Amino acid sequence: MRCITCGADSLPETTTDVTDVQKCLIIVRNVPCHKCTECTEVMYTANVVRKLEKITADARTAMNEIAVTDYGSKVA
Repeated sequence: MRCITCGADSLPETTTDVTDVQKCLIIVRNVPCHKCTECTEVMYTANVVRKLEKITADARTAMNEIAVTDYGSKVA
């Protein structure tokens, strides 16, 4: 996959995604991504984005101020 920012190559990795939703933080660890080898831009596939949206929606119903979860345990 080519970087959408600089056009360099990217490699499959994992990252931590942080979403700020209505005064609350949702942190999802070990999210599969492609990270640029030059500018470190993080890119997700459409499938990962859909799953992150579901994880975020589920976490919103059960959280107070901070939610930390692992991508693999929610998608498996």
